[in-house]
Amino acid sequence: MLDNLPILSMIIFSPLLGILVLMFIPKEQGRWIKIVGITTAFIPLILAAALYVDFNHQSEETLQYTESVEWISIPLNLEGNSGLSSYKLNFNYNVGADALSLVLILLTALVSAMAALASLHIKKRWKTYYILFLFLLVGMLGVFSARDLFLFFVFFEVTLVPMFFLIGIWGFKEREGAATKFLIYNGIGSALMLVAFLILVTTAGFTLDQTDPQQFVGIYTSGLDQIMANLSDPAAYVNVNPTSGLPLPFFLSEAMRWFLFILLLIAFGIKLPIFPFHTWMLKVHAEAPPAVVMIHSGILLKMGAYGLIRYGVMLFPEQAKEWAIVLAILGVVNIIYGAVLAFRQTDFRLVLAYSSISHMGIVLFGIAAFNVIGMEGAIFQMVSHGLISALMFMIVGSLYERTDTMVLSSLGGLAKSVPFISGVLLVAGMASLGLPGLSGFVSEFLAFVGLFDSMPIITAIGTLGIILTAVYVLRAVLKITYGPIAAQYENMKDARFVEVIPMVTLLAFIVLLGVYPSVLSDPLKHTVDQLIQNIAGRIGG
Repeated sequence: MLDNLPILSMIIFSPLLGILVLMFIPKEQGRWIKIVGITTAFIPLILAAALYVDFNHQSEETLQYTESVEWISIPLNLEGNSGLSSYKLNFNYNVGADALSLVLILLTALVSAMAALASLHIKKRWKTYYILFLFLLVGMLGVFSARDLFLFFVFFEVTLVPMFFLIGIWGFKEREGAATKFLIYNGIGSALMLVAFLILVTTAGFTLDQTDPQQFVGIYTSGLDQIMANLSDPAAYVNVNPTSGLPLPFFLSEAMRWFLFILLLIAFGIKLPIFPFHTWMLKVHAEAPPAVVMIHSGILLKMGAYGLIRYGVMLFPEQAKEWAIVLAILGVVNIIYGAVLAFRQTDFRLVLAYSSISHMGIVLFGIAAFNVIGMEGAIFQMVSHGLISALMFMIVGSLYERTDTMVLSSLGGLAKSVPFISGVLLVAGMASLGLPGLSGFVSEFLAFVGLFDSMPIITAIGTLGIILTAVYVLRAVLKITYGPIAAQYENMKDARFVEVIPMVTLLAFIVLLGVYPSVLSDPLKHTVDQLIQNIAGRIGG
């Protein structure tokens, strides 16, 4: 039904409509600014939900809703004996959705809409805030839809600028330092990614345009599918130019493939984040406004995991498979390190920050398994953690507005004054520690079972993280909700209706994935099967 519509472009760029309207609203009209900002954030959610429903789960064609438009074409003046009449460098607007993109697009739209509601806690410069918020949303949706390396990089960079200002202007006391650290670390990751992409475009991105039988044009393209096809077919590197009989002018040695894989692992490892590239993320979680951290923890960290799967593992499966044990060790370090440090924190925001590091280790476990169960576990964990962390920071925002602190020793007994918020916090905590019936259990179970088949010892060590997670989650939740209550918190008002909506919505999805995981696994089936088959075909296993 949606095949005849540019549905992905509509989803990606619909927030621009809100930005356009906000430009004409006076900054003093706070009420209308919030209405427009929140309403616009729900447009991609509605469109993404329609896309999810319309997606053909049974089709063997995993990539659907593709759109391709020639964007930038640069003639190249290259000397050589190839016999080609000319060369071009092409960057195209290529977008498409397989199941991996689909679930992350829906997650992005959902969390962003809930974060827009949570942004009502913002106290200043509403117009600038919602313009940056919607601009950030464009970048995130574009990242998960792009099928072109250059386009992916552009959308990836688009997310950095608004996030820098959202942290630096509306954050807490040390917000400027947190914003600067965010930009430096992510800028380094982006630079490494750009180097890897440029090498790929100028080597494996080479193809021939033979539309004119009288001449053959050499094209360097940044199209993901063309690059993946060239890397998958060793014969592509010895293909003969039909005009001159000479080999085509590109080649990627084994050493260069390893170099590119490691570049991409570090680039996306910074975003994920993988230990020891995690320190910037701690500052962001502690200093950014909670509504912004809902997006950062719920979505932006997943861009690192998505990039690692899409551009690291899928383009270089041989190298990734050889380093499976390295990925697993990095995963277990993340799991244990994050859990131990989470237990030692006195600020609830830092508990959640270290918890995110630990839970991203489970994603690495799923990837390192290199089987269908493990990869499904990795993707489940991305979605599950996105929902749980967004809900947790929604609660942080509500409690901070009422108490002006997130220090655990200053809180306590809040179940007496805010029973609804406390109840939601308890359920979110149970989901985080992997209680059966909630989404966290499904994702952890799949990832650990997937890895156990090939690395039982590392998997067993990783299970210690599950025990530690229960300890630090229960410690933090019980310190907040039980015990004696301070006098100034006895008459606090419970959640308002505008807070109940996002809390209940996120909680509903967490429960849905826990009791009916097929809602996510069914659309993922063919994409994950094909991904693992392609990897097996490339590595000969």
